[in-house]
Amino acid sequence: MSEFASIDWLALTVFAPLLGAVASFLAPRMAPQIGFASLTVTALCVVMLAAQVIAGGPVIVSLGGWGAPLGLDLRADGLGIVMLGMTMLVGLFVSLGALDSFSAAREGEENARMRLYFWPLWLLLLSGLNGAYVSTDIFNLYVMIEVIALAAIGLTVLTGRLEAMRAGLEYMFASMLGALLFLMAVGLAYLQAGRLDFAGLAAHAGEPAMMLAFALMLVGLALKTALFPLHFWLPRAHASASAPASALLSGLVLKASLYILLRFWVEIFGPGSLIGLTVGLMGTGAVIWGSVQALRTQRLKLLVAWSTVAQIGLICVAFALADTIGAQTAWQGAVLLMVAHAVAKAAMFLAAGRIAQETGHDRIADLDRTHLRPTLAQFAFALAAISLIGLPPSAGFAGKWLLMEGAMRAGAWIWVVVAMAGTLFSVAYLSRPLIGFLRFDRAPDPVGEHHGWAIADAPPLMLAFIAAISGLAAVQIIGVLDIGAPFGPFP
Repeated sequence: MSEFASIDWLALTVFAPLLGAVASFLAPRMAPQIGFASLTVTALCVVMLAAQVIAGGPVIVSLGGWGAPLGLDLRADGLGIVMLGMTMLVGLFVSLGALDSFSAAREGEENARMRLYFWPLWLLLLSGLNGAYVSTDIFNLYVMIEVIALAAIGLTVLTGRLEAMRAGLEYMFASMLGALLFLMAVGLAYLQAGRLDFAGLAAHAGEPAMMLAFALMLVGLALKTALFPLHFWLPRAHASASAPASALLSGLVLKASLYILLRFWVEIFGPGSLIGLTVGLMGTGAVIWGSVQALRTQRLKLLVAWSTVAQIGLICVAFALADTIGAQTAWQGAVLLMVAHAVAKAAMFLAAGRIAQETGHDRIADLDRTHLRPTLAQFAFALAAISLIGLPPSAGFAGKWLLMEGAMRAGAWIWVVVAMAGTLFSVAYLSRPLIGFLRFDRAPDPVGEHHGWAIADAPPLMLAFIAAISGLAAVQIIGVLDIGAPFGPFP
């Protein structure tokens, strides 16, 4: 046991997938094997790191023996462990689905390209995500979000289709603008504080220059999170990518910028109620506009993409409660919603990919006209919808409950109304494909199941099942989340 205790599990969570990305790029024929080996090692590191944090509290590592302000500290507390665990859970199942989707048995130039480059890009993305969740320095966070953006744009355009290239170009422009604003904020913060670690910046949080830096960061991160009205790049990017890539983009990538914004808000800047109200109103706009577009769209993957805009908006309602008596409860609800959305949305994109693969299209109006019914994929989609709508016993239900409880404790009933409206909207737009799954009267031929099961059927089904029952573990997740009191002591 002493040998295991001496291993730096925290640093390995970042460097293990990075080394795997390099190795899979250099040996593309072995990329799936290298990729899964790297994922297994990374998952082991996350489990061991979680055990350390649960047993002894937050873990801090100074890289090279040089800590802040001259060096770089990595820190894992309860919030970071929850995000790392969420990332590994989703990543492992999406990777399993990718094995079948991009298998050597499938012919075609597009599939060959996916086999070559999916694994290096995905492992690079994983390294950036894990690095963001344990960073305590805003310049290091800038590096991590750029690593994430580089890999995410690569995954978006990997199919080589024209619509994917256009979507990737929009994504790249939005990401570059967001990165430029973030980098300007880093420079301004350094000029003001002379250091870039969280603790050092917090001491200057109330100064005008530091609040300007936060405003720049807020806009940059809102672009990367696709928060309304800066969401223009998201629907086409997520709908045009391959199903495994869409699952990673929607399930994981957006959570990193949300997490960074949450960390900045709680640990450094603590902005006033006006900024919180502004973010809450942007979230409300996202709930309404994203839901309306999901109700109007004719494609299944595009519906799932627009629903991401709406659900990210609901999570951002928590920022409007940041300086109220219900703040900690609202933050807990927001994190639970992030976890629920990551798992359910990954399942939904994988299931939508399987449905399109089996039926030959993803037109919502024609889902009930085909005689082939990919029943496992449709069942997985329906299970994932339970969590996104917020029905018990899902984590989506637990997250919405806590979010609304925080609003009620603060007496801010308008945000309770927004959460309930988001729920009703999600019922409306998710009912569209579900009705198509259940209708059989318009099929031209006798309805039958698809021709045999595939490995790719298992990941969306397992993720959807986890999403549907994950609310049963909400108390345990919150218990881990509170380690290190990232949101302060409970009032």
